[in-house]
Amino acid sequence: MNATEKKRFSGPVTVFQERRLPERATPAGYAALIGAYGLRVPLPRLLSAAGERHRRIEDGGWRIYSPRYAPDASLEGHLTFALKHEGLHLSVLKRLFAASGPAPIENIVKNKPTGAYARRIWFLYEWLSGARLDLPNADRGAYAHVVDPDLQYAVQAETSTRHRMKNNLPGTPEFCPLVFRTEALERFIAMDLGARATDAVAAVPRDLLARTAAFLLLKDSRSSFAIEGEHPPQDRIQRWGRAIGQAGRQALDLDELLRLQSIVIGDARFVRLGLRAEGGFVGERDRESGMPIPVHISARPDRLARLVEGMTDFGRGTAQRLDPVVAASVLAFGFVYIHPFEDGNGRLHRYLVHHVLARRGFNPPGVVFPVSAAILERVDDYRLALEDYSQRLLPAVDWEPTEGGNVRVLNDTDDFYRFFDATPQTEFLYGCVQRTVEHDLPGEVSFLKRYDEFRRELNLVVDMPERLSDLLFRFLRRNGGSLSRRGREKEFAALTDDEAARIETIYHEVFTDAGD
Repeated sequence: MNATEKKRFSGPVTVFQERRLPERATPAGYAALIGAYGLRVPLPRLLSAAGERHRRIEDGGWRIYSPRYAPDASLEGHLTFALKHEGLHLSVLKRLFAASGPAPIENIVKNKPTGAYARRIWFLYEWLSGARLDLPNADRGAYAHVVDPDLQYAVQAETSTRHRMKNNLPGTPEFCPLVFRTEALERFIAMDLGARATDAVAAVPRDLLARTAAFLLLKDSRSSFAIEGEHPPQDRIQRWGRAIGQAGRQALDLDELLRLQSIVIGDARFVRLGLRAEGGFVGERDRESGMPIPVHISARPDRLARLVEGMTDFGRGTAQRLDPVVAASVLAFGFVYIHPFEDGNGRLHRYLVHHVLARRGFNPPGVVFPVSAAILERVDDYRLALEDYSQRLLPAVDWEPTEGGNVRVLNDTDDFYRFFDATPQTEFLYGCVQRTVEHDLPGEVSFLKRYDEFRRELNLVVDMPERLSDLLFRFLRRNGGSLSRRGREKEFAALTDDEAARIETIYHEVFTDAGD
């Protein structure tokens, strides 16, 4: 390390890129590298610094280490610290390697040719840049993993003999979001929710299970539109429900996404189907000027084909080797951040959850988890999960408004959609899947059993066609188990007072403590 390189790195600070530190400390790892090389990237959710006191604290998006953890003020020192303590943030690494150039990386490897971290840096440089460094193949050093499996979820490794590394990255250089291991995710995975769902329906008669599946399918389709603030006609809800019911049957590619978009949009007279030809954003427009006020800016239109190809390749490949819900989250949230279409992105994003879970056999055969219904129940948490990355992405995007009130992205942002930390989104999705397994699926089975019992008891009081008995049930349900005056005087005026009282008693006996 020379004096010029050391001067790159910051001393103790209390604010880093508008993010306040909990105490005075020296940026370390990714924070130090971002500052030293002037990298314009979405900041990692958790940054590191070396404090002045011998303690470790975590607060406000910072982890402050004891001064004894302070790395050497050099590219190698901070890179090694980042890989050891902070995991992989691929978009930061790719921009860093572009800024540093190949020579410093070659020097790191030449100085420590058997070092696991040096060889890991070497592998990542070549994997991310696609360029080959002027280095001979490694012939010594124990094989090490590219992704630390104790920090982030990875896949079964493939050997890279050139670097003597085990490549366990869960994606390709075209699409590889990562998810950190957390206590919450470890608990979710240990629940084995897929097996629990299968057990929950194992004893359910086939005809009842078929009806349950149909109701859940319709519920999910309706909820997916409701999340978007739409209330389309019933035939459109049912058409999208049928598409969800076929999730996982077709391999994922652009043609399949285009087919699904045409189904979800329906009337396309005012919507351009296919990949966007213009910029895209999520947010509002100023009421007077029409200027965009984005909370999320989507990928550039001229990069969409390549980004979607990378994402769909992941869906057909690595997604089959990750934990099913982790893979579903990475694919679905990656899609919605790219936002490749003019309309329909939100519903297709949620469809991709179904696609991966069905493809992996996570849900019982013929049963679709109503994930959208669970999302609708937690819609505020859903927005927070979406915004977790969008808020960190926005400062790294240069854009200008167009005359039509849209946005035009001016810088290269592709890597920000290929590589992002999907941890909070995955925790959210796993919570929704847990709800469907523990609440929605058994709840729907229980409801249909009680409904059948209600109809059997009703037929002992009075004979009526199914259409009327269903209407009677809905009247009772809406009115807390009592027939309204309108129902008694109009649709069910033929009932005697005794029959009406007996029917209300049956309803209460069957549905007491039934919840929803």
